[in-house]
Amino acid sequence: MKVGLGYDVHRIVADRELWLGGIKLDVDFGLLGHSDADVLIHAICDALLGAACLRDIGYHFPDTNPRYKGIDSKRLLAEVVEMLKKEGYTIGNIDATVCCERPKINPHILAMQECLAAIMNVPLNCVSIKATTTERLGFTGREEGISAYAIALINN
Repeated sequence: MKVGLGYDVHRIVADRELWLGGIKLDVDFGLLGHSDADVLIHAICDALLGAACLRDIGYHFPDTNPRYKGIDSKRLLAEVVEMLKKEGYTIGNIDATVCCERPKINPHILAMQECLAAIMNVPLNCVSIKATTTERLGFTGREEGISAYAIALINN
């Protein structure tokens, strides 16, 4: 067994779609990034890559590469899953937390779990997603950005 930790943050901006956990949320803002800026998927990718000692998401999918401009982060996660498979790893479970003041994440957690479990080919009960605020403190509390943490357990 191996474990990895992932963290990501993206700035909140107007005139972009908000994608979290592979799901488009109906709000009036989005996250700034080279890809679709799905902060939750990016944290999960980093956790998986870290557990397998395969560096990080920026190494494999650099923001300097036009191939990844606007890419759907679900595709990045699928590629990470394939990398792990080639190294002989299977995913045990994911535990993730999204930090934001808004939107409310709880109504979307099941849809996110279903989406992510399908991409990673794991049972639904192997993908835990939680949400929290920072009680109006820091950049998250000022609604300047959204962050996500994830831990992944993999087996070989």
